[in-house]
Amino acid sequence: MAIVELDRIRTELSDCDKTMARIKKSLDLEGKQRRIEETEAIMEEPGFWDDVEKSTRAMGELKSLKGAIEGYNSLEKSYEEINILIDMANEEHDESLVPEIKEEFDAFMEKLDEMRMNTLLSEEYDSKDAIVKLNAGAGGTEACDWCSMLYRMYTRWIEKRGFTSEVIDYLDGDEAGIKSVTFEVHGENAYGLLKSEHGVHRLVRISPFNAAGKRQTSFVSCDVMPELEDDVEVEVNDDDLRIDTYRASGAGGQHINKTSSAIRITHEPTGIVVQCQNERSQHQNKEKAMQMLKARLFMLKQQETAEKTSDIRGDVKDINFGNQIRSYVLQPYTMVKDHRTDKEVGNAASVLDGNIDSLIGAYLIWKSTGKKANEEA
Repeated sequence: MAIVELDRIRTELSDCDKTMARIKKSLDLEGKQRRIEETEAIMEEPGFWDDVEKSTRAMGELKSLKGAIEGYNSLEKSYEEINILIDMANEEHDESLVPEIKEEFDAFMEKLDEMRMNTLLSEEYDSKDAIVKLNAGAGGTEACDWCSMLYRMYTRWIEKRGFTSEVIDYLDGDEAGIKSVTFEVHGENAYGLLKSEHGVHRLVRISPFNAAGKRQTSFVSCDVMPELEDDVEVEVNDDDLRIDTYRASGAGGQHINKTSSAIRITHEPTGIVVQCQNERSQHQNKEKAMQMLKARLFMLKQQETAEKTSDIRGDVKDINFGNQIRSYVLQPYTMVKDHRTDKEVGNAASVLDGNIDSLIGAYLIWKSTGKKANEEA
């Protein structure tokens, strides 16, 4: 049995050769090394550190470049070490090495899939942090509970990725769950990965809030936008804005509920509404809300341009209930299906526990190549 298992791992490793070659070509390691040398030379110039904004950007770029090179080198090293361990186990007939080899192989495959996904992130804002808003739709208390389940799914994914998150705005459901929540996600390629989640998510299950025990369908919209730099220009006319203050609610510190520090901004020409209540002052909340508004307006403009110049595949247009991008079915069977990519996952509980990388990967492949899950080579 051990020999059969080792042969399987060796075969799967061999199948990874082409994927690794594509990743290496996409990463352009030589070009990254040249850029590292150029950046380090610039950092040695007199007065470089006097410009805080410029130096911060350079340090961030340097870290990203070195991380990409070190990541691929680590992947290659793991590949070689697993092959060496297999050779040792075969030559010495040592079955005790099999569990270690399986563990190393599983870690290698996880890293390979992660790097493969990252090479598909080539759009301008993919590397940025993300701002995510979940909003419960049709379904009352059931929809609010579904919103809280999705929020948990994303927070678990964030933790597993080693990212961090911060709640910007939070509104409890009337009886249970969450009516809406807005949160920032900080991590490399956060927006590039999470843009796959933009759209309407549909849940089908026997609702615990339905005394008749009937199946119920609920919807939650997920809005994802990149956190833009201050130098990205978005024109906002003050006359187009309606700014309301209100008393913050929920967790957030001793200042909560004592002052009307929360801010809601409505952009009347588009109907876009943003709000923030997590900061310590009304001024800070307004600043954060304006940042979100500009990001929403910028993405709206980008979307309109894309629709005029090309045939976009429909993942972000028609964002309204009944036009779901993904369905999560918990009864009478369990399955998660992405309607854009046709990717299906039978273990719905695992997906809701934050294991959504396979769905994200299928989306990125589809967006990049047009191939759906059943068309992948």
